[in-house]
Amino acid sequence: MSADVVLSAVLGLAIGLSLGALGGGGSILTVPALVYALGVSAKHATGASLLIVGLSALFGMIAHARAGRVRWPVGLTVGVVSIVGSLAGTALNRRINPEVLLLLFAGLMFVVATMMIRRDRRAPALPATRPVPVPVPSPDLLGELVTLEDRVVEEVVDVEEAIAATRAGRPVLVAAVGVGVGFLTGFLGVGGGFIVVPSLVLILGLGLAEAVGTSLLIIAISSGFAIAERHGVHGVDASILVPFALTAMAAAMVGNLIAGRVPARRLNQGFIVLVILVACYVTVRSVLALG
Repeated sequence: MSADVVLSAVLGLAIGLSLGALGGGGSILTVPALVYALGVSAKHATGASLLIVGLSALFGMIAHARAGRVRWPVGLTVGVVSIVGSLAGTALNRRINPEVLLLLFAGLMFVVATMMIRRDRRAPALPATRPVPVPVPSPDLLGELVTLEDRVVEEVVDVEEAIAATRAGRPVLVAAVGVGVGFLTGFLGVGGGFIVVPSLVLILGLGLAEAVGTSLLIIAISSGFAIAERHGVHGVDASILVPFALTAMAAAMVGNLIAGRVPARRLNQGFIVLVILVACYVTVRSVLALG
């Protein structure tokens, strides 16, 4: 067994675990791994990354779906709409220096990490349930009960109106996230996991575990579209591509088990750390390249 086969398998393991557990870290880690560790050209590494990440996302998504952590309407809608945004972002991408694009991406990741940190700090302070006032006994108990009933009716009406307003605005939010994610993905030339998960959490209000599972569906859709647009994967030896893809797919399912057993806050914190580390790496590489 050659060194390239072993190294490909190890790298695929790391990529798959990242995708399965965190819903991100795929292409932004796969392309550098193929280029710097395995000697694949950047042009061919991009296409190979789409295949590896797309298949890993698909397998990881299946495992999440069995556990009920995939929001199908949201994932399918965002995935399809993101294709439109991706085309526009890709057109703009061709006019800007790649290193400048990576710096913009790093800046976006720092912003996302900051938002996620603030959300993580606020989480423990939020009460699990809304306190219910206990009525004070009075001489006229019947009157008190009638008053309480009226208040309950008013509360129910308010809740129903709030739900109706949320449902009315949800399609707009889903479409906005899809276009925004697709545009940023196409514009910055990287995978969408780091953008999709925070968008699903911060904008659409999904829990992190659901956001991870749903993001894998979105990544699988966008990767499949990109591969079709490129007419397949070219220029990568099968001894590299096959073990990389197989171990990544298997590890994505293991990552799903991690996502199901580790507390949501731990996953959130792990995601924040990963985003910051990759942002720092991209910033240093881009600044050195521009200098």
